[in-house]
Amino acid sequence: MTILDTPPAQDLLADAVFAAQDIADLANRLDPFLARYLPLFQRSEQRHHARHILQGKLSHLSRKTAEPIAHLFGLRRETLQDFVGSSPWRDDLLLEALRQHVCEAWGDPDGVLLGDGSGFPKKGEGSCGVKRQYCGRLGKVENCQVGIFLAYACRHGRTLLEHRLFLPPEWANDQDRRQQGKIPSEVTYREGWELLLEQVDRCRDVPHRWFVCDAEFGKVYAFRQGLRQRGERYAVEVRHDQSIRDLHQQRTRRSNHGPAPLPPFEAVSAWAARQPATAWQRFEIRGGEKGPLVVEAVQTLAAQTRDEQRVGASERVLVIRTAGHQEAHTWYVFSNAEAEIPLAEVVWAHAQRYWEEANFQQAKSEVGMGHYEVRSWVGWHHHMTLTLLALWFIVAQTAELEKKRQQ
Repeated sequence: MTILDTPPAQDLLADAVFAAQDIADLANRLDPFLARYLPLFQRSEQRHHARHILQGKLSHLSRKTAEPIAHLFGLRRETLQDFVGSSPWRDDLLLEALRQHVCEAWGDPDGVLLGDGSGFPKKGEGSCGVKRQYCGRLGKVENCQVGIFLAYACRHGRTLLEHRLFLPPEWANDQDRRQQGKIPSEVTYREGWELLLEQVDRCRDVPHRWFVCDAEFGKVYAFRQGLRQRGERYAVEVRHDQSIRDLHQQRTRRSNHGPAPLPPFEAVSAWAARQPATAWQRFEIRGGEKGPLVVEAVQTLAAQTRDEQRVGASERVLVIRTAGHQEAHTWYVFSNAEAEIPLAEVVWAHAQRYWEEANFQQAKSEVGMGHYEVRSWVGWHHHMTLTLLALWFIVAQTAELEKKRQQ
């Protein structure tokens, strides 16, 4: 008996969009899917182990670490643990193949790159990069590891493309800890936004029109400057207390006795609070379980403080808030989109951030993104690479089945 034959599964399949046969066929599609990835492992036993790990991640197991996967297939636990935790195979080659696969299957010139971090709570101090730091999953400072991720969303679907473990300076600059975490000598401390820019560089060939991210990265002037230097069109969140000078206000304040004084810098939230009701425009950005998500937005052109001495480049500033009877949320967004790009499109681009969290939720609930017991630098990246492959398999097959269903 397979999981599809159990009474609960049969009840679910009776109401499912896809037929039971479609879902059962997914197992037969795994080997053709892996045909482009397995040759990237140098040794036959590595290819064998990779197939089993991915099968385990796609299985009914409630916890998808090496030990239960080994039990599922009658293998030695140590064999799979060593494969994930320390075996010498290259994550970069697999991720490059994944990006190429996504481009071939989904390449969409109107696609969006999405950057975000994700925390993984951990007990103890032995796991590479672990420390007390903000964990988005828990919404507070906690003992955790933090990963930096880049995702892709387009009209076909969404998936994760890149990952990198954030290495705090306490780890990067401590030789004992470096040896403990088996951190390669070439790995040095990098700010999270620097890691994300490196991921953007590696994904430049993925067809897209926008880049979006949350305030953890967007608040950094050097990060936005890096995006501009790379020719990326962005709509990134910033903090509510980000200081701005309204350049539109400056243009309208004329004086017969010479140039008008420059408007003062103020928090973007304070600027938004001064805007009249007539300045806000309403947009429907996507459907939802409780009906369409409707927002209101207002924008201006503003200068920001780059540091205490200098004023940075002017950028479009948007304040977006939920409208109607929906739960109140407000987002503060900076964009370098050209003036001719309609406000509606910038609002739409920012709204695609929703899919980044959806990616994490699916990866953690369906393919065991948070299920790992490895402690080393190599082990963490091996685990995440296999997780991204499993996620890509699921979303690609789901998109294909949906396409067939609509024909």
